[in-house]
Amino acid sequence: MVERSRCTSPQLDNIDPKNPLTIAENNKTETKINYHSEEIDYQLDNSEEISQWIDTIISNEGKSYDKVDFIFCSDDYLLEINRTYLDHDYYTDIITFPLNDNPIEANVFVSIDRLRENAQLYKVKLEDELHRVIIHGILHLIGYSDKTEADQLLMRNKENACLAQRCFI
Repeated sequence: MVERSRCTSPQLDNIDPKNPLTIAENNKTETKINYHSEEIDYQLDNSEEISQWIDTIISNEGKSYDKVDFIFCSDDYLLEINRTYLDHDYYTDIITFPLNDNPIEANVFVSIDRLRENAQLYKVKLEDELHRVIIHGILHLIGYSDKTEADQLLMRNKENACLAQRCFI
């Protein structure tokens, strides 16, 4: 039986299913923050504004980044990544693969299925849950942890502070 967990950290034919940490370089022109989908049809609204928001959060934390790829996917797709690369047998909403710490480079996988279920469970708009999960992944990349209760409280407070900085909602 598959357990459920809240967090752990264009159609892309070029994500290597044997190594989701690698996205082929033959992609269309990319920016420092990119949004893709895999095994689902999902288009992010306000992508430019979200990218500016993420950029501001990273800069305000005194960090720099080269590239962050967000890959929106299904529960099953992310579960397979969780099993294969983290040896975890449960659903999660996000898995963050840091590729470099300074400057930050990462691939961030987000389950849209899990976000929809969590939005209903927590009685929030899907858009707000998506933004919380996106910034949760960014905070992990910056160096925040959520392993202890104290870390979880700090992480939640940072998430709330970051969400309050959105100018596009």
